[in-house]
Amino acid sequence: MARVIDEINDTRIAEADERYAAVPEIGDDELEALMRDEPARMKPQDEKQKTPIYKRTRVMILAAIVLLVGLTFGVRHFVYASAHETTDDAFVEAHVIEISPKVSGHIAKVYVKGNQRVKKGDLLAEIDPRDYQARLAQAKATELAAQSKAQAASINVNVTSTTTGAGVEQASSSVQTAKSNVENARAAVEATRGRLEQAQAQVGTAQANAESAHAQASAAEAEATRANAEAQRNATLYKQDVISRQQYDNAVATARTATASLESARKRAAAADAQVGEARAAAQAAQGAMQQSQAQVGVAQSQVGEAAGRLAAANAAPQQVAASRAQVATASADIEQARAAVEQAELNLSYTKIYAPEDGTVTKKAIEEGTFVQVGQALMAIVPDEVWVVANFKETQLNAIRPGQPVEIKVDAYPGKTFRGHVDSIQTGTGARFSMLPPENATGNFVKVVQRVPVKIVFDEQPDPEHPIGPGMSVEPEIKVK
Repeated sequence: MARVIDEINDTRIAEADERYAAVPEIGDDELEALMRDEPARMKPQDEKQKTPIYKRTRVMILAAIVLLVGLTFGVRHFVYASAHETTDDAFVEAHVIEISPKVSGHIAKVYVKGNQRVKKGDLLAEIDPRDYQARLAQAKATELAAQSKAQAASINVNVTSTTTGAGVEQASSSVQTAKSNVENARAAVEATRGRLEQAQAQVGTAQANAESAHAQASAAEAEATRANAEAQRNATLYKQDVISRQQYDNAVATARTATASLESARKRAAAADAQVGEARAAAQAAQGAMQQSQAQVGVAQSQVGEAAGRLAAANAAPQQVAASRAQVATASADIEQARAAVEQAELNLSYTKIYAPEDGTVTKKAIEEGTFVQVGQALMAIVPDEVWVVANFKETQLNAIRPGQPVEIKVDAYPGKTFRGHVDSIQTGTGARFSMLPPENATGNFVKVVQRVPVKIVFDEQPDPEHPIGPGMSVEPEIKVK
């Protein structure tokens, strides 16, 4: 259309040049007379200039051409638009595999670089394995210890089964012996009790004898005092020749006899006191013997209890055997636990080497040798070769879109390249509904907004290496719906 307009403009300029060349050259006086004397000649020209532009032939032809061209392009655009759906809200998507360690430690070696192509199973990085090798050795030692413990428990079952029968007989004999000792101790207590009672009776007799001896000593002392006093009076009377010599001698003899009787009575009292002390000592010895016998009874009874306990323990032989077998089962469980620990240690050791899970390109590399990494920390990402397009169409465009329809995909990075694909699926729900803060129309004034629904479009052939496509790149898909 622009070319047609340029041709029309060129034609009009050429015509104006021809008219200008045909006009004769005149002077100023002639021009003034011509304009004053011949007004009639100018009138047709003015009328011609006053003709509306839209009634001119050339303009009408030009308008017809423009209308025809616009109608042609409009009809073609309408027909094309009715058979295709397109949007500029579309981008490339792909699986982004985050690589993270399962164990912590220092990075010993990094084997890849950023944007490097890797294959499934390629070694990406390695964590220092020495700590995990030591833990594996410790787990294996624990497993060996558990096996030894289980073997000892099995031997203990056999020993317990063999020795429990002899233990029952020995414990029964010990119970009988202990009961006999109790009876003997009780008999000894009764014998010592009799001796204690006899000793206590002897103490009473000795005390009575001592009291009688003391009484006799008191009487002898009184008699000796009286006899000595009588002898002294008789001595005075004898000196005064009041009494005879014979009377005086009798009084002196009586005094001496009384004194001798006093000495004899005192000795008998002392002997009686000694007998009381001996009797009391004998009673205390008897009482100590009885207490000792009673203690022996307690010891014998405790021996009976101990023997009964041993007998009960011996009678519990089946339970002991069962307990030994339970120890065997526990030891077997410890073996299984130790084996699980060994397997876990072996897994942790294998986790120190990080391999590529899929073919793809390394991106977002964030580690270097010597870096300490934690479990789950992002080390790098691998982008596989398989990519697809997520096109966010308006919900009003979904009426004719169906899975399987062909799609022409234009990537902004490659203006002259068109990729082929087809509709894979349509998401059940709008993008806004699955956002972090989905709209809640009931909480405010409702304003109807046309929503967008993600449509997954897959490539019929994955892009070639000369036109690499990565996630996030902008595209414009055109879906042929008719």
